[in-house]
Amino acid sequence: MSEYRKSTLANGLQVVSIEMPQLHSVEMICHVGVGSLHENPSEAGISHFLEHMLFRGVAEYPTSVELERAFEAIGGNVNASTDAELTCYHSRLHPDHLETGAALFAAMLRRPLLTELETERRIIIEEALEDRNEKGDEISTDNLVARLLWPDHPLGVPTIGRRETIDRLSRRDLEEFHQRFYMPANVVVAVSGRMRHEEAVSSIESAFGGWQAGELQLPKPEPPSPPTAERSLWVRDSGSQVNVQLAFRVPGRHDEMNGPLRVLRAVLAWGGASRLMLRLREELGLVYGVEAHLSLYADCGCFSIEMAVGPENLLQTISEVSQIMGRLLHERVSDSELAAAVQGYSYELEFSRDYAEAMAMRFGWGELVGYVRSVAQDIADLSSVTPAQLQKAAVQYFGPDRLVAAFVGPYREEDRSAVEEVLQSFGADFNRP
Repeated sequence: MSEYRKSTLANGLQVVSIEMPQLHSVEMICHVGVGSLHENPSEAGISHFLEHMLFRGVAEYPTSVELERAFEAIGGNVNASTDAELTCYHSRLHPDHLETGAALFAAMLRRPLLTELETERRIIIEEALEDRNEKGDEISTDNLVARLLWPDHPLGVPTIGRRETIDRLSRRDLEEFHQRFYMPANVVVAVSGRMRHEEAVSSIESAFGGWQAGELQLPKPEPPSPPTAERSLWVRDSGSQVNVQLAFRVPGRHDEMNGPLRVLRAVLAWGGASRLMLRLREELGLVYGVEAHLSLYADCGCFSIEMAVGPENLLQTISEVSQIMGRLLHERVSDSELAAAVQGYSYELEFSRDYAEAMAMRFGWGELVGYVRSVAQDIADLSSVTPAQLQKAAVQYFGPDRLVAAFVGPYREEDRSAVEEVLQSFGADFNRP
C-alpha cells in the first residue's frame, strides 16, 4: 500500500512508517493489542490501570518526573489511552531524536517499575468519579448505553473498570497482566512525519530488537448477546439540560454495510446543513449541537446520536429525531444530498493526510486489528455507495428493535412516558419534505 510502509522485526514486532517530509516533527505511537475487551470480570479496568502505571517510572528513569523530562528533552509530551481493543502510547518528537524516542518507549513497554501503586490507584478512582454525580449515580451516557447494548459482556463495562476491581488490583496482578500481553508480537510501532522508513526501522530495532518473543494467547470473547428487554435508562441529575444518547446496535467493521453507515452519519450530523443540525438547531432552535458517531469493533458496533437539550424541549426533540430517522427508512436520500455528503466526507479524509498523528493511528491500529484501510480505499468505497444502500442500512439498523437510549439530567417526570412511547415506535411516523 503506497500510503505507508511496513517491516517486521525478528521478534514479531511490526514497524509502520508514513513518510511526511514536509513536516518538522515525528509522531510515534506504540499500539499494544490489549484492552478492556480482553479482561475477565474480576480484573475489569486492569488494562487502563497498567497504562497509568507505565508512567510511574522505568529502569532507566525511576520516577515519573524523570521520564517526563526525558521526553520533553526531545520535543515530546508523552501520553496514552486505553479502549476496548488496544492501549496506545504516543508522543510527538523532534526528527533528530527518533532513536532516543524509540528507546524511551521501549523502556516504558518493556521495563516498567510499577511503583507508587496506591498513589496511582487514587488518581484512577478520581478519574472514575468524573462519571458519577454526588449521589454516586452513573452519569456518562456512553457507559449507560454500552450497558444496554452489550449486557453481561466486556464491552458493557467501562474501560476504567469498576470501583470494586480498581480497589482490589495488586502489583502482582499488574505484573502478570503485563507478562501476558506486553510482548513484541502484540505491538505495532507506527511512526509518521519527517523521517525515512529505514531510519524508523533502525531506531526501533535498536530499542526493541532485544525484546524476547513470547507465546501470545489473546482471549477471544464470545460475541455479545442481544440486548435485554431494558431499552432505556433515566438518571436524574442537576444541571440545566438533559444529556441524551440514542444508540443502535450495528454489525462490526468487516460488514458490507460499513460504508453506507458512514455515509448516513454524514447525512445526519456532518455540518450545519446535515439533517439533524438543520432541523433541530437551525429551524427549531431546540439544541446548540447534535453529533452522530459510529464505533465499530470486530464483531459488533454502535451508531449513536448525542445532544443536550433543555427539559422543556426533550419530548419535542426526541419526536423530531424519530421523524428525521423515519424519513431515512421510508424515502431514499436524493442523489444530490448523497453526493454532497460523500464529497464532504472525502475532503475530511484527504485533510487527515496532513496530520501525522492521524496517519500513524490509522495504519498502526489497522495493522494491529487486521483492518488496514488506505485513505484512497475509503474514498473509493464511499463514492460507490448508492441511495438504495443507504435506505437498506437504515431499515436494517435504525428501527425501534435495535434502539437503546440514555437520558441524564433534570428531566420532567411527566415527559418520561411520552418519550418512551416515541422510542417504542421510533421512525414509524415521519414528515415528508
